[in-house]
Amino acid sequence: KASDLNLEIENIEIINPLHSSKLEKYASLYCKIRKSKGVTEKLAKRILQKNLYFGAMMVRAGDADGMVAGAANLTASVIRAGRLIIGLQKGVSIPSSFFIMDVPGFVGGEKGVLIFADAAVNPDPTPSQLAEIAISSAKSAETLLGWEPRVAMLSFSTKGSAHHPLVDKVVEATEIAKKRAPHLLIDGELQADAAIVPEVARRKVKESDVAGRANILIFPDLNAANIAYKLVQYMGKARAYGPILQGFSKPISDLSRGASVEDIVGAIAIVCVEAQRGMS
Repeated sequence: KASDLNLEIENIEIINPLHSSKLEKYASLYCKIRKSKGVTEKLAKRILQKNLYFGAMMVRAGDADGMVAGAANLTASVIRAGRLIIGLQKGVSIPSSFFIMDVPGFVGGEKGVLIFADAAVNPDPTPSQLAEIAISSAKSAETLLGWEPRVAMLSFSTKGSAHHPLVDKVVEATEIAKKRAPHLLIDGELQADAAIVPEVARRKVKESDVAGRANILIFPDLNAANIAYKLVQYMGKARAYGPILQGFSKPISDLSRGASVEDIVGAIAIVCVEAQRGMS
């Protein structure tokens, strides 16, 4: 296949888990990780013959610095392998994800670039989980991109313009995030236009360090986030990098199964930067 495409891969190591010399070592390590479940070495070898689990174990063992997966696997499968083998950061209760959205012609965010979260992992986060997603996304933006995070907690209401339990959830999440990270520039609840359009923000919000100039958009649930990123990607011709997973102890990136070659290369580059900066 590579020769058909005139690609030079002499310096690239391609590993088949079935024939890897490290399968025995990884199986032993997997048995230690899953000791409480009574996993046998035979079962461990069978599990680790799957690319996802073998790749995650390479990261766990220090033989790889990060993992990019998902072009041929469900997001849930990538999350399961990462959570089971690599594990979560201390103090993190849930993994989550974000997309880096590079939107042509858009002058807001950071020169047309925004973070959307969580568009891949948590279907219906609680207020506490939504607050954790916001704080994790801010940390990722600061460490990975060097941004000063300005986090907008999105809703169909802006500062009490509508009353509904779904709005209350975002209001509560905003309050929790502010208490947990008082240094963070975060505001909510905000409608999307009030979050990213200065003219709209001036009409809808009296005082805010975030409204009209947000660079991180936290959606109330997976429905809203996933729909939004795909609309912006395909209708707005945006480049979508991700989903980049956060909360794990080592860098992992998921991919949409509709990812292009450019999307995959972008995700690889992001994971490389995360690894260099000691992120997860």
